[in-house]
Amino acid sequence: MTDASMREVVQRGLWFDEFEEGVRYVHRPGRTVTEADNVLFTTLTMNPQPLHLDAAWSATQPFGEPLVNSLFTLSTLVGQSVGQLTLGTLVANLGFGEVVFPAPVFVGDTLYGESVVRSKRLSASRPGQGVLELGHTARNQDGVVVATASRTMLVWTREAGERAAAGGGPGGGGAAGGGRVAP
Repeated sequence: MTDASMREVVQRGLWFDEFEEGVRYVHRPGRTVTEADNVLFTTLTMNPQPLHLDAAWSATQPFGEPLVNSLFTLSTLVGQSVGQLTLGTLVANLGFGEVVFPAPVFVGDTLYGESVVRSKRLSASRPGQGVLELGHTARNQDGVVVATASRTMLVWTREAGERAAAGGGPGGGGAAGGGRVAP
């Protein structure tokens, strides 16, 4: 079989049309958190909190060891969903809400993510795009919930997304239709 005649499958997330309300999407593989992850993320984001950086000081605090930066936990949770849900199909994140960290994360913990579609609707102002609200949950290796968050985002419909990827029609050229995003 020659390259020209070979069928191609391109990795992508789901089009708006493919998301189903009430379905739980389980994201794998998990991600084991290292000390380097915690220190790098904390220092890159200019967070001098000794609870994340100073092991000797953290040993005197209630948890007895450094805590993993909670925004690293949130970022990892959202990142775990990208390959399965929004890779190449997301127009924009519109916002996060209800972010909760019910249990701490420590170096050596492994994070596992899952997402549930809470609601979906076509955008009233952006043809070919839809608004989704997801509920994200992160659990550690013991099944303990360590983070939850709601996330609202704008996603291409299949027809408009394929047209945009090909560079033609409204929203073509790979852009989100130009201008600022207003759902």
